[in-house]
Amino acid sequence: MKIARFEYQNSVHIGVLNQTGDALAPIALEAPGGDPMIALMERLLAGAPPPEMGSPVALADVRLLSPIARPSKNVLCIGKNYAAHAAEFSRSGYDATAKQPSDYIPEAPIIFSKAAGCLIGAHDEILPPWSATQEVDYEAELGVIIGKGGRNIARADAYRHVFGYTCINDVTARDLQAKHKQWLLGKSIDTFCPMGPWIVTGDEVDPANMEVRCWVNGELRQDANTRDLIFDIPAIIETISTSMTLQPGDIIATGTPAGVGIGFSPPRFLRTGDVVRIAISGVGEICNTVR
Repeated sequence: MKIARFEYQNSVHIGVLNQTGDALAPIALEAPGGDPMIALMERLLAGAPPPEMGSPVALADVRLLSPIARPSKNVLCIGKNYAAHAAEFSRSGYDATAKQPSDYIPEAPIIFSKAAGCLIGAHDEILPPWSATQEVDYEAELGVIIGKGGRNIARADAYRHVFGYTCINDVTARDLQAKHKQWLLGKSIDTFCPMGPWIVTGDEVDPANMEVRCWVNGELRQDANTRDLIFDIPAIIETISTSMTLQPGDIIATGTPAGVGIGFSPPRFLRTGDVVRIAISGVGEICNTVR
């Protein structure tokens, strides 16, 4: 099942994508004071039948929004989780975590976060503050959506807490990342987390074997598979939940493959008018223009 959050005729809805992939059937679900998407996730994971669906709306007539509107915390991100990217990051001069160039594979998951306020939809524009940054980079990532909360989750139980998966672009201002000696400000600029186009439920895909690709202006820049993750999804969930309670609707970005802008010599940063398309097999794709 592919479940989207979308805007149609000035109202926000959640709906299920049809089998032909060209229409969304709105779902009528009351969630007073809460997030209907999270309420739906909890309902489905509890084994209840899906709510009643309305008349389909053409996908071409809607604006796809970030599937999760208000996660309980920042987007939780994993740094240097593909070996080839860890190597290019170490060579780039932007990596302050490696003690020496050959010391680029982390011994434990590197966890950082992006402010939830930077989430945007699958086709919304990326709007860098050009007066503050000139080194805007892209990062294609598989996003994990937590459906069942918990703390101290064992890796053997991790997938029971996952509702589904989505595409994420972890847009980054590299110069701000370097200037402030940590990653929050350079990662959390408004519009710097395109996400979508929907959530694919976990029963439809194999998260350990998904192709992750990114194109900039039609040029393939990133091409990898989630089987190459240094720390897999169960390891990530186990690590994070040791420190904090995960809640339904929490978002985890699992890391980006090699081929980001700083991996080139000279670096290839994004500029106004660039189009970044990210596709993940079994999930779908997002495509965002830089303005």
